[in-house]
Amino acid sequence: MRILRLVFAATVVLACAATQAASLQISPVTVDMPSNANAVGITLSNPGDRPLYGQVRVFRWGQNDKGDTLDATGDMAASPPLIQVAPRGDQLVRLVRQSVGAVTTEQCYRVLIDEIPRPDAEAANGVTIRLRYSVPIFIHPAGAIGQPVLSWQLLRAPQGWLLRVANAGNRHGQIGKVELVAAGKTLTLNKGLLGYVLAGRTQQWKVDLDPDATLQGPLTIRASINGRPSEAAVAVSTPH
Repeated sequence: MRILRLVFAATVVLACAATQAASLQISPVTVDMPSNANAVGITLSNPGDRPLYGQVRVFRWGQNDKGDTLDATGDMAASPPLIQVAPRGDQLVRLVRQSVGAVTTEQCYRVLIDEIPRPDAEAANGVTIRLRYSVPIFIHPAGAIGQPVLSWQLLRAPQGWLLRVANAGNRHGQIGKVELVAAGKTLTLNKGLLGYVLAGRTQQWKVDLDPDATLQGPLTIRASINGRPSEAAVAVSTPH
């Protein structure tokens, strides 16, 4: 199956067409499904004064040592796969599981929604911005929802400092607003969403830290994990 690079924010795609209209609004921005659910809906809203057209696809979401991956899947389908959202109107898209059964581990997917030109659009000289939206879907095992169990490490690399996060838990961790507390000082490593580390996976990101910084003494990471404040010790690794 073809592996696609995952884009967490709206992806900018360049194409030749007319000037861009208003962008879609999506609710919810994260989809949580119990293992016995066979479908769930997301609402696409068009706040503009022109119709918006799009393609909706579902991919299985994974992670490896190079980052995030999206694989084609038959486990879940979007209905309808092609959308037309009227001006100031809404469109319900159902995400339908093709086989409903108990899952023993959290299942992760992404819905990609790509804006496409309207059917009668004429080719034009110039450049427009077309957007891609990416919505995460998590299918949870029966019983209580699990929790991420994260361990943190700062690594000094040639390209700067990297923050490596390993998740030994049975639920994903959405990481945002990361701060490092060192020698009584609080340093902001990332202001917004840093990214996700899926259950049983390890991910790393470049963070905003002086490449020549010397880190000593007990170090603490403060971050938002799945929307809740968290605090943990962090180890430091430098090349020998």
